[in-house]
Amino acid sequence: FSLQELHGIFPWLVESIFGSLDGIIVGWNLRCLQGRTNPNEYSVALDFLDPSGPMMKLVYKLQAEEYRYDFPVSYLPGPVKASIQEQVLPECSLYHNKVQFPSSGGLGLNLALNPFEYYMFYFAISLITQKNSPATHHVSPSNSAYFILVDTYLKCFLPTEGSVLPPPSSNPGGAIPSPAPRSPAVPFSSYGMHHTSLLKRHIAHQPSVNADPASQEIWRSETLLQIFVEMWLHHYSLEMYQKMQSPHVKLEVLHYRLSISSKHHGSPAQSSYQALHAYQESFKPTEEHVLVVRLLVKHLHAFSNSLKPEPLSPSAHSHTASPLEEFKRVVIPRFVQEKLYIFLQHCFGHWPLDASFRAVLEMWLSYLQPWRYAPEKPPQSTEPLPRSVSEKWAAFIQENLLMYTKLFVGFLNRALRTDLVSPKNALMVFRVAKVFAQPNLAEMILKGEQLFLEPELVIPHRQHRLFMSPTLGGSFLSSRSPAVTDASFKVKSHVYSLEGQDFQYKQMFGTEVRNLVLKLAQLICQAQQTAKSISDHSAETMASQSFFSWFRFTPSEVNGSYTGNDLDEIGQDSIKKTDEYLEKALEYLCQIFKLSEAQLTQMMMKCGTAQDENGKKQLPDCIASENGLILTPLGRYQIINGLRRFELQYQGDTELQPIRSYENAALVRLLFRLSSALNERFADQMEVLCSRDDFVGRLCRYHLTNPQLIQKIRYSPVVRDRASQNWGPRISLRFLASYRTLISLLLIYFLASWFYVGPVGCTFIILTGYFLYAVIMTFFFEGWKPHEH
Repeated sequence: FSLQELHGIFPWLVESIFGSLDGIIVGWNLRCLQGRTNPNEYSVALDFLDPSGPMMKLVYKLQAEEYRYDFPVSYLPGPVKASIQEQVLPECSLYHNKVQFPSSGGLGLNLALNPFEYYMFYFAISLITQKNSPATHHVSPSNSAYFILVDTYLKCFLPTEGSVLPPPSSNPGGAIPSPAPRSPAVPFSSYGMHHTSLLKRHIAHQPSVNADPASQEIWRSETLLQIFVEMWLHHYSLEMYQKMQSPHVKLEVLHYRLSISSKHHGSPAQSSYQALHAYQESFKPTEEHVLVVRLLVKHLHAFSNSLKPEPLSPSAHSHTASPLEEFKRVVIPRFVQEKLYIFLQHCFGHWPLDASFRAVLEMWLSYLQPWRYAPEKPPQSTEPLPRSVSEKWAAFIQENLLMYTKLFVGFLNRALRTDLVSPKNALMVFRVAKVFAQPNLAEMILKGEQLFLEPELVIPHRQHRLFMSPTLGGSFLSSRSPAVTDASFKVKSHVYSLEGQDFQYKQMFGTEVRNLVLKLAQLICQAQQTAKSISDHSAETMASQSFFSWFRFTPSEVNGSYTGNDLDEIGQDSIKKTDEYLEKALEYLCQIFKLSEAQLTQMMMKCGTAQDENGKKQLPDCIASENGLILTPLGRYQIINGLRRFELQYQGDTELQPIRSYENAALVRLLFRLSSALNERFADQMEVLCSRDDFVGRLCRYHLTNPQLIQKIRYSPVVRDRASQNWGPRISLRFLASYRTLISLLLIYFLASWFYVGPVGCTFIILTGYFLYAVIMTFFFEGWKPHEH
């Protein structure tokens, strides 16, 4: 194909691979393509889209001719889309000199992208647009072709060792030129001064673009990272967006809007209304999205930590440091920190309170621990002690203070609303506590808080504005700002740039947060008791379900209630894991916040360890009234979090409860009529027999009354009138309608026939055996059943 033909089919080819922007065309569905299920398609896709594969060779070939392709602004992240539609240029240099008005008859604004940018835009945004792909929920995201390609592109364009491989070129004597600056097609107001990119700053000292291949590798690295960050992380609400803008920027934007209001096609009110909805996008990241962002975070830590040590001579550094080394030095604070912080805040505040939050949690913890991705190896030690955090990471912790403190408070608020009896929720609390309990980490966080809370000195006006300007946006290639030696100034600049000057900081080691930690510790104690109670109850249930109880002819199955609990799903082993996680989490929290044994003992007392008369179950906190039990606010909290519960059960006439699936409907109705006739005929005689105090009276009460109902009423918020009902002695034959009972009788008759025992003889043996069993139970174990009439 000629270059012109390749230029024409390139947009169609990209859309065929990654799908359409509206999500209608799925494309190759790389997110669901796995080597285990489709090995041939999987290997072909990875080879074709590899950085040195045919697709990238086509990209570089078209790049050499400086072709441009239109990308609709309407599919960009909400904040960027709204600002461009209001003709306010975003800070990110990725959008500079690329926005164009549509031609006559065209619809909407477009970005004029070069082939490499166009390809990477589609690749990155396909993670968000293709949300409803079939079979996505049955695929492991970390094994998909898309996940592998992200990892491959990161390793190729952001290498931890060596330099970026030069792109293949059809011209043996030269490299592919980087994009030339273009005059803006539409006048735009900017959020501030345009910062030149590192690439342009480096090229300014070179005779030509092709003279230094390092500039080309930096351009591709910076472009790739900017696209990934913009597409995956640049999503938040209008309020958050406005809070991050400094006052002088807001004033500039306001003056610009007033100046162009008369030239706008629509009214300013309509424009602002549309922009409001564009900012407030309904952004709901998926678990796969979060996993890909975590991969990006981990790789950027490794990329940044691969920075070569600075030379001793500052003059030598200024002449020998390559653009790639400069990129490593500032890649996280300039590109990732701000948008990742807001992305995590959004997830912490909007993610469902379930176990899927583990993906967000691990991404957050990965960012908090850059030392895990440092090239140096920890010293070998015979003792399995936790590795202490080196003092060299103090600067990173101080410059990311909100990542540690404010998000930790956000996690505390989430943990206080979750069911810690669940092993997955308990594991998340354990993971966070374990990370923050690393030796020396809490002390460095506390030091960062102290630096932030230091009283401000008289700062010149120019430096004071640094607090409020969005220094983290745009490209990092601006001329280097004067070195700031004041650590307190750095911490305050970090906090104010992310949260604004009016931000009220909540100390992680202050009284308010400490009280939240104490509440969490109390919930951990309660969850441990609940898990132990569930485990004991399940053990008793399993022990009582013996072989002979299967043949027991009692109406317990009809009168009983549902006894299922979380253990039916998570199992005994998971309950043990829950207890281990919670115990270690409590230990770590005590280490972090210096909780004493006296405080723990006091918390245990508050947990309400006093049990009821059976020593097993514990009711939610409630008060008795003339209408029954009324839940207190504490009782509601206990029920919502699964700490305590009432037993929900049928409390009416056991003969009139609905027919169960294990019962024969015709037999239930027939036996009910027979039982009713017998009860009506012999009611007085049964009452007299049950009122006797001798052995006959106890035997009749054992058979003809159901005293368990009164005992169970105590554990349910039933009205007093209902609890005082007394059904009296009566005959109940409903147990004979159970399929289990019928099958048991058939098996007994079948086995008796082998010993030449007829039906009449077998029936007599059954009745005699049951009578002896009833006598023994009445004589020895009547105390088990409290008879209250």
